[in-house]
Amino acid sequence: QVQLVESGGGLVQPGGSLRLSCVASGRILTVYSLGWYRQAPGNQRELVARISSGGSTSYADSVKGRFTISRDDAKNTVALQMNSLKPEDTAVYYCNAEFVRSFWGQGTQVTVSL
Repeated sequence: QVQLVESGGGLVQPGGSLRLSCVASGRILTVYSLGWYRQAPGNQRELVARISSGGSTSYADSVKGRFTISRDDAKNTVALQMNSLKPEDTAVYYCNAEFVRSFWGQGTQVTVSL
């Protein structure tokens, strides 16, 4: 089993920045593919960014150039740096770890508003 706990969400004005962090326990994440997803009210959960066990990254087109995903296997963490935030980035953000099975955190709310 892998337990994932997200932190770092909150309220930010458009153009601002937030850094989300996800800490894992129960397993070492070295071999896991890690990702961040988000779900806005009325919408399906969508991929924001992923990082492979080898460090390769991929991003949704809507966040390319603004968001950066990173991992620290020594600390069993994955982070999402979000810059130039827009109101449409408002959602609950979920951390995901995948290796044979998929594990999810409980989510953290990000609200971008004046």
